[in-house]
Amino acid sequence: MNPRPTQEFFSIGEVCALTDLKPHVLRYWEGQFRFLNPAKNRSGNRVYKSREVEMILLVKHLLYAEKYTIDGARQRVEQFRRSGELKKEAARAASRQTMSEIRDALNAVLDTLDGRTAKRRTPPPSTDANAP
Repeated sequence: MNPRPTQEFFSIGEVCALTDLKPHVLRYWEGQFRFLNPAKNRSGNRVYKSREVEMILLVKHLLYAEKYTIDGARQRVEQFRRSGELKKEAARAASRQTMSEIRDALNAVLDTLDGRTAKRRTPPPSTDANAP
C-alpha cells in the first residue's frame, strides 16, 4: 500500500508507485495537461511536487473513474480552477486513491485469514493474431 504523499519532492518512479501509472503515461499527460509540468533536477530527471502528484491523481480519477476524455478532463479541471475548487478536488482524488489502496490491503488480509488465495489480476487475453 502506498501512503499519501508526505515528502516534498518525488522522482518519476516514486510517482508511478504512488499513482499506479506507467512512466510513459505520465510523460504523455505532461503534454496534454499544461499544469502537469514537473521541474527537472541537474541530471535532467523529473522532480514532482506533492501538489503535482495530487493533480495527477485528479486527472487519473477523471479519466479512469469518471470516464472523461482528455479534452473533457482538461475542461473539468479548468472548471474546478475557475470555481476555486481545484485544490479541494485534487486532495479528494488523493484521498480516494488512499482509500482504494486501504480497501485492497484489507481484502487481501481477509482473504489470508479466510485461507483463500489472494485474487491476482490477470491481463486480458491478447487480441493480437500473432500472439501464441
